[in-house]
Amino acid sequence: MKKLKLTDIAANENTPLTELNIDELIPLPPPYDRAGDLPGFRQLTEDQRQRLVCNLDGVVSYAGLPKPENEAEKKKYIEQFLGGLKKLLDKENNWTFLQPLILSLDYCAQCQTCNDACPVYLASGRNDLYRPTYRSEIFRRLIDKYGKTGGKLRARLTGKDIRLNWATITRLYELSYRCNLCRRCAQACPMGVDNALITRELRKLFSQELGWAPKELHEKGTVLQLEVGSPTGLNPRVAIDNLEFLDEEFSEATGIDVKTVWDKQGADVLLIHSAGDIISFPESPISFTILCNAAGINWTLSSEIGGYDGVNYGLFYDDVQLARVAIRHAEIARKLGVKKIVMGECGHQHKAFITVADRVLTGDLNIPRESVMTFLENLVFSGKIEFDPSKNDFPVTLHDPCNVVRNLGIVEPQRRILRYLCPQFREMTPSGVDNYCCGGGGGLSVMSDVNFTDWKVNVSGRMKFKQVLEAFADVPGPEVNKYVCAPCLNCKLQFRDIFEHYGAKERSGIICGGLAELIVNAMVDIKTPFIKWFDD
Repeated sequence: MKKLKLTDIAANENTPLTELNIDELIPLPPPYDRAGDLPGFRQLTEDQRQRLVCNLDGVVSYAGLPKPENEAEKKKYIEQFLGGLKKLLDKENNWTFLQPLILSLDYCAQCQTCNDACPVYLASGRNDLYRPTYRSEIFRRLIDKYGKTGGKLRARLTGKDIRLNWATITRLYELSYRCNLCRRCAQACPMGVDNALITRELRKLFSQELGWAPKELHEKGTVLQLEVGSPTGLNPRVAIDNLEFLDEEFSEATGIDVKTVWDKQGADVLLIHSAGDIISFPESPISFTILCNAAGINWTLSSEIGGYDGVNYGLFYDDVQLARVAIRHAEIARKLGVKKIVMGECGHQHKAFITVADRVLTGDLNIPRESVMTFLENLVFSGKIEFDPSKNDFPVTLHDPCNVVRNLGIVEPQRRILRYLCPQFREMTPSGVDNYCCGGGGGLSVMSDVNFTDWKVNVSGRMKFKQVLEAFADVPGPEVNKYVCAPCLNCKLQFRDIFEHYGAKERSGIICGGLAELIVNAMVDIKTPFIKWFDD
């Protein structure tokens, strides 16, 4: 595997900087240690190579980035990039992250400590392209040269020059989507430098200045959410119909009355799910309906556009879109007159709506918000529901969503629930704030253009899959059913892709679900198993 220089970013614009080889990736435990037994990376077709910019690693995350027709078009984008670069350093334009960005640009000691914390870099077999400092140092040099007075002369005199051309910006764009934004690098840095933040600011520059963003995050993400109600395309009427159907189905299956509450004025709790759960993991929203009703909670869902889906992909790539979605959520809660908002099992909803939205939710929009983790903990230990932990007597491990655990420090509530209700609960190593990202963080879990899914399951999710297998090393075969508790929609979507790719259900007996499902499964009043194993 060749070593890369920083200046390589601007060279040979039509040739990939590196080539991915599945044999060079970090090995997986048996029976997944034979790379030849599994599909590797799909090669781009000749048509795709002719139409699309694919000059980084042979992987394309944005099929809407065609090759420019002429040099004038290249120049236009380079000028837009320079304009965005300067706006990132302007407090009037960068109202969210200017101060931590400046600190991260100014105080890197080049110690490279962060590299060994990065799951993508480790999984890739330490491919130079994926080390956190590679993209950050290139961006830092561009800032120093083009964003500061006297920068061009200083770059020449110090030997830290960098060229800005079409190859540079297109490779930086793709490279910004080879990062999970998990921030393990920031946690490991002795200086507090946040390379994930630098990457996120790069994405923002490309989105807000050049109009470059993965369609799953933008046109099929925040744009669709604000227009229709959800990035899934689930509009209010369909959302209500789906949950009413599920209410009937689960009432019959569980033997108890399952009734979702909609648009209740003055409720104590507005629960905001991820609409993707309604479509892909319906057991999750139904679990909350069962638990809230059983505990006598005064709660509601909202059928307003945006009110039943708490995702906010703006967190990953665009401040303007982030603010629009957050304000929509708060306005809906204000209109209903609820006492607080409870965020469902969605990691980035937590960060967007607690950490970042505090910058925009002021006055009567500053409605109290609570994590689903503490909400469920209080519910479980309230004494209002009777549980039988023996109903969950199968191996269970916990995945820590980065934006819930590392970002917000919500570590113990979910563990207290699992220790109580799951006799065979075991931790991954490492866990808690040291956890590895699922590989789908930063919006990657919903991105699937061209051959990007191959990269997600083989590289970015590799360390997490290795952790899961090691957590169940004492019961490796498919004869024992095993459960990965992942209280986050994006994480479940990523696990679904990983498990399907590797055949984890068939080969190891592993399935994935949320936290609320385990709680319902342990309820005494639920007479038949709520968690449906694949061999039932």
